[in-house]
Amino acid sequence: MKLADTIKQLREERGFLQKQVAAEIGLKPAHYNKLEKGMVEPSVDILDKLASLYGITIDQIVHPENNLPQEVTIEDKGLLEQVKLIQELEEKDRKTVFNIIDTMLTKAKFKDFFNKNIATL
Repeated sequence: MKLADTIKQLREERGFLQKQVAAEIGLKPAHYNKLEKGMVEPSVDILDKLASLYGITIDQIVHPENNLPQEVTIEDKGLLEQVKLIQELEEKDRKTVFNIIDTMLTKAKFKDFFNKNIATL
């Protein structure tokens, strides 16, 4: 289902008029109409306002078929324990750990990209 169709369906299921939803989320009715017709894409801010209005998440608007897994299971018990310990750190230290991990992952992805694309030249 297209995003525009989902937005329209959510409104219709709740019995709202387009102008009511437009007023609630701070849009002009003509702009909201274009959202439902798929002529313009909603911003994250608009999706957030729609989600709040309907009492759902942005993900439920974007992925109405709910094709995403509800739960992620970590098979490596040692890794799971480390994640739990990281969660117990003070916020500053926790951010530092995640920054280090992000940096290492970015470096690894760049290295793979370089090897696949540049090394073949």
